[in-house]
Amino acid sequence: MPRPRADPWSLTAERYAAVQGLLAEGKSLAAIGRALRLDHSTVRRFAHAGSLDELLVKATGRQSVLDEHKPYLHAPWLDGCHDIPRLHRELREHGFTESVQCVRRYFRSFRPPRLPGRKQQPVARPNPRATPKPRRVVRWILTNPQHLAPADAAELKEIRAACPHLDAAARHVHHFAEMLHHLRGDQLRDWMERVLADDLPAMHSLVNGMRRDFDAVTAGLSTTWSSGQVEGHVTRIKLLKRMGYG
Repeated sequence: MPRPRADPWSLTAERYAAVQGLLAEGKSLAAIGRALRLDHSTVRRFAHAGSLDELLVKATGRQSVLDEHKPYLHAPWLDGCHDIPRLHRELREHGFTESVQCVRRYFRSFRPPRLPGRKQQPVARPNPRATPKPRRVVRWILTNPQHLAPADAAELKEIRAACPHLDAAARHVHHFAEMLHHLRGDQLRDWMERVLADDLPAMHSLVNGMRRDFDAVTAGLSTTWSSGQVEGHVTRIKLLKRMGYG
């Protein structure tokens, strides 16, 4: 059965007792650090503390650059996410500028020490479904719904239901793909008006660009002719030039 997660104060008390107990056995600070897998400075602080209360007062009064981010960090940690690099990446998205070592040092106190002669209990790590990356969601939106895996389709449906703006964008992308596939350039103007009716600034920029070259875009959506072969020859010529001249 997994060992219940202890709070930092309980861990401080446990480590203090372990360090003091090994000191009473005549162990050196280096040997205690190896046995408990603690930094030498941490062992020295626990060994030289006059009492447990002294350590607890310092722990509760200590300030950290992570103070304002702790509420965000504690939620995934308590849910079982102990992947420090992942937590650090998510924290940087919220404005955190320190290194990953800062996060490692903070969570080190949440892990129980490995006592000599005691088998370390595995930490229970539930595997909650991770939030998909934006690039993956974009790929789902651009994929024909008939070719999308059932699990991906279900997750995309949940994401669209939770974000009306993304749902509207996905709907417009799907309609544009149908125009492109069925060569229905005559529907372009109506499609552009529907896009402008929604609050989608990024797609508004796309529509404004199409308006400046409306006839060419309409022709591209209406005929089977394209510049694909010409672009292919240009790419091949550039490749030959790089191979010949560097």
